[in-house]
Parts: sequence; structure tokens; C-alpha cells
Amino acid sequence: MTRVLISDDHAIVRTGLRTLLRAEPTMELVGEATGGYEALDLLERTRPDVLLLDLSMPDLDGISVTREAKRRFPEVHVLILTIHEEQALLREAIRAGASGYILKQAAESELISAIHVLMRGDMYVDPAMTRDLLREAVDRTIAPANQAIEPLTPRETEVLKYIVRGYTNRQIGEELNISVRTVEGHRANLSAKLGIQSRVDFVRYAREHGLVD
Repeated sequence: MTRVLISDDHAIVRTGLRTLLRAEPTMELVGEATGGYEALDLLERTRPDVLLLDLSMPDLDGISVTREAKRRFPEVHVLILTIHEEQALLREAIRAGASGYILKQAAESELISAIHVLMRGDMYVDPAMTRDLLREAVDRTIAPANQAIEPLTPRETEVLKYIVRGYTNRQIGEELNISVRTVEGHRANLSAKLGIQSRVDFVRYAREHGLVD
């Protein structure tokens, strides 16, 4: 029996997932979280096999939850279930330790199949995004080896400065008057462009390029 924990801040999504999992004889729903911190607390108490996790939540984003979940519970399989189709977010999720990435518009049978794939010890990526990843890999292969890093946009530079100062995604959104999801997208783009993801690396980059004192 595969034990599954859901974490999504939308009640209608949780209801659909609950119905789907309860109809699957090989799976057991062990809990539902509405935010990132609650997900980590339930992980501690329920010890599921699979954490079915949304990327955008009101308190702690899915990437951070994934990273902390894998640090504390390395045996858990994290399956990202999201509306976001950005390749940068996919790459960041995988770097954080996610074993799978599936879009919310996927068929119910595909979600069940993805969980089975993870339980076999393999990785699952939504087929549409897999095609995009392959195209990007080909593009990188034929690109010049000394190609310069893609320049940051003014907004990405602003977000970077706030990251360096230790602001959370929500705080950055409030300062720049943009949504948390938009901040997550900018942060993922920064990681993809610069090839880094930790705050320490962002601080180092910012100092090397004169973006902070």
C-alpha cells in the first residue's frame, strides 16, 4: 500500500485528489496540508511514501518544502503537481530533490501512473515538459561552448537584490507589488541563468558583479 500525503492550498484540488486516491486500491491517503509548514509537520507525523506537492502555497513555496523534506526525510518521494510549465521551475524542483513533476491538467490515470513510477525508484516528468527538456538539451549541445550567460532583466536584478538581503518570496512580492508565483518564476529564471540556487551562491554572485555593497 502506497501512503500519500497531499499539500495544496486549494480546497477544490484537494477534494479531487482525495476522491482519486481513495478510489485507488493500492494507495492510502494519510493526510492533507494547506501550506508548506503544515506539510512538513504532517511529514513528521505520517511518514508517507509520496508527498504530492503544489509549488505555490501561501507560506512556504514548494521548492523550499521539497528541499527541507528531502533533508529531513530522504526516503520520501516528492511529486510536484502544478500549473507551472516553466522549464526553469522544473529544473529547480529536480535540483531540490523532487522525483517527479506533473501538470494539473494531466489525466487522472497519468497521476496514478506517475506515483507508481516513483515507487519503482524512477523519475517521472510530464511528457510535454520532457519534450521541451530534450529540445533544450539539443540547443545547449550545439551552442558555442563559450556562450555568455544570458543577461538578467531589470526585474530579475531587483528580485536578486532582495534574495541577497534574506527576503522570503512573499516579502519580495509585497515589496515589488507582484504575486508570490511571479516571484517564484523570477527566482527560477535566476537559478537557470546563473546555474546557482542557494542564497549563499546568490550573495557571492551579487558581490562579484557589484550588485551589493
